[in-house]
Amino acid sequence: MTRWPRPRGAVVLALWLLAMALGGVLIARAHFSADLSAFLPVSPDARQRVLIEQLHNGVAARTLMVGIEGGDAAARAQASRALAAALRASGRFEQVHNGESTDWQAAGELLVAHRYQLSPAVNAQRFSTAGLRDAIDDTLSLLGTPAGAAVKPLLQRDPTGETQRIAEALIPANAPRSEDGVWVSRQAPRALLLLTTRAQGADLDAQAAAIAAVQAAFAPQAQRGLQLQLSGAAVFAVDTRARIQHEATVLAIVGLFAVGGLLLAAFASLRALAVAMLPVATGVVAGIAAVSIGFGTVHGITLGFGSTLIGEAVDYAIYYLIQARAGGWQRWRLDNWPTVRLGLLTSVCGFAALVFSGFPGLAQLGVFSVAGLTAGALATRYVLPAVVPEGAAGRGLRSGLARLARAVVQHLPRARWAAWGLGAVCTAALLLQWGHLWRGDLASLSPVPRSAQALDQTLRADLGASDARTLVVANGADLQATLRDAEAAGARLDALVEQGALAGYDSPVRLLPSEATQQARLASLPDEATLRVRLAEATQGSPLKAERLQPFLDDVQAARHAAPVTPTMLAGTPLKPVVDALLFQRSTGGWSALLPLQPGPKPVDAAQVRQALAGLSADIQVVDIKQELDNLYERYLHEALVQALLGALAVVAVVWLQLRSWRRLLAVCLPLVLAVLLTLGALAAFNVALGILHLVGLLLVVAVGSNYGLFFDQWRHGGDPSDDTLASLLLANITTVVAFGLIALSDIPALSAIGRVVAPGALLALLLSAVFARAVPRP
Repeated sequence: MTRWPRPRGAVVLALWLLAMALGGVLIARAHFSADLSAFLPVSPDARQRVLIEQLHNGVAARTLMVGIEGGDAAARAQASRALAAALRASGRFEQVHNGESTDWQAAGELLVAHRYQLSPAVNAQRFSTAGLRDAIDDTLSLLGTPAGAAVKPLLQRDPTGETQRIAEALIPANAPRSEDGVWVSRQAPRALLLLTTRAQGADLDAQAAAIAAVQAAFAPQAQRGLQLQLSGAAVFAVDTRARIQHEATVLAIVGLFAVGGLLLAAFASLRALAVAMLPVATGVVAGIAAVSIGFGTVHGITLGFGSTLIGEAVDYAIYYLIQARAGGWQRWRLDNWPTVRLGLLTSVCGFAALVFSGFPGLAQLGVFSVAGLTAGALATRYVLPAVVPEGAAGRGLRSGLARLARAVVQHLPRARWAAWGLGAVCTAALLLQWGHLWRGDLASLSPVPRSAQALDQTLRADLGASDARTLVVANGADLQATLRDAEAAGARLDALVEQGALAGYDSPVRLLPSEATQQARLASLPDEATLRVRLAEATQGSPLKAERLQPFLDDVQAARHAAPVTPTMLAGTPLKPVVDALLFQRSTGGWSALLPLQPGPKPVDAAQVRQALAGLSADIQVVDIKQELDNLYERYLHEALVQALLGALAVVAVVWLQLRSWRRLLAVCLPLVLAVLLTLGALAAFNVALGILHLVGLLLVVAVGSNYGLFFDQWRHGGDPSDDTLASLLLANITTVVAFGLIALSDIPALSAIGRVVAPGALLALLLSAVFARAVPRP
């Protein structure tokens, strides 16, 4: 046997080590994310763009909900105040709300000073004699109520109650209950806090640091027997990233041990085992590095997908280690490498279609697969001959595997009619159920446990936090145009609130009206002489005499010449984050205002809202979040199906160009088609909701199965296979089934979906390739 030339082998190993080191550096510097918005399109429409921007940087992505349980009410209240003080001092949070009024002192002063610009009640009628009388009577009637304590200090400055009206508009429809000066649950002994982080929602490292800051700040309270409850989108994202990374690590370790055990039993050589792992390591490193270079961020699902290469890349090593025994690396390069290379090309063609996807998450899987499989095959072609030029020396169980493989190939062709029958049945069943099969959604990719989802719903209900499914979005070329559209939409929504169709809605114009509206309100204020006369007439017979209201007269005259309220005037107050949550400048230019709708006794009817807004600017849109996400996923799935079809056509084209025979092409592709049909039929029989990652799994079935079909084609036209060749094929299939079978047990839905498709699909691909092969004679 010819050995690999030593100088050339040393150069190959040195280059391989250099490439692995470079890949390791790129991986160490890579950023990892678990943000499911990576599975949203890069070219969305206007409504979808709003959703995607909010998923990345919206207030919902930066909100944390905190519950404190244990102890008595006084202990929980004290813990709430201590935790809030520590978090405000940390600088990591834009807002820390727990029901205390101290934070709102600056905001209250601003509202009082600019009440005539902000109050929606200010108009000419309001400051007529009759309007003043009614407004003053309404304010005086509040003095005997719990709100009287807030009204009385402002009575002489604001007898018409404009400040009170603004404050009422800011109170949520389902505000939490206050006890001992802090928020508490209405349903359970629990103190509540609502936090908004300064960091962007997509910055998971900063979100993780903020969550750690909350836990550290609560540590002294935990020593007193209190328990911390924490939820929110940021918690889900950070936990999901950690779960995916942990799961991928565990699966990789378990998979390595399981596949390593099989290889050790087959080769009876630790050296062969170590060598077999070289293509696997090369493929994983190359895949992650390629994604990091191409996208800047590696998604957690892509990272988990890396563990699937254990079952694919190790096949290349098995083919070489066993087949090279008969003639060394040169003979293997001449006889077997062309078949392996063709199998690699078919796999690359299948996954290359995903690279051009408009969805970054799907494109990442394509880049990872193409880079990983190519690197694994090249490592087999060049590195393994430099390490073990004559293949694996040990025998192990290979002779037994060869006998089993020959028996399978000898007898399975008798089952052709059964295979045809099963294929026909599955085809008919799939055609009947096709529309119902692909019913997975974006939520099916999330590994968030049900217990975490239940806690989130509980805290959200306690806080009265908006979980609005429907939004009205006003888009404008500039800030003022956007605010004017939001005001026009709000006027129509007010009618729906009066009808009971809505419980309410939020709007940024309650704190930042358009300049035109502010100017109109200020223009409706009468001059001092006129107001003095009207005020004297309005207070006749009232316990509040006009002589006591000189501060009111002074404030009105000052307001007539006041500048409009602008976003910069809100800076440094709790009002600024409230406005920023509902009003933002789009990355593509222009502004958007969000008006989340609060459902009444019945869910919001988006069609009714659209009808109410008919006739307004075309820039005002109604967004049903659930419907939009469903539309996104349907578009995502449709695009993936088209790309998978294109990939399959590319595979067929590559095989035909190599074989130049329609009959041989059919013999190679027929087992793959049947394997896909039978796999889909099995999933349909178990009522599995198919999604995008099941489709990725089917591509892997084609990638793995094409190697089997090509080897059988080689044997049809090149003579009977040796025992070592049959053993290599069966061992490669067993390791693939075991590796993906472990992945099928994952708690991460995205990974388990791939494993549940590839494990049975790869087995079927081998068996069906044998079914449609000519019988292999006994030696």
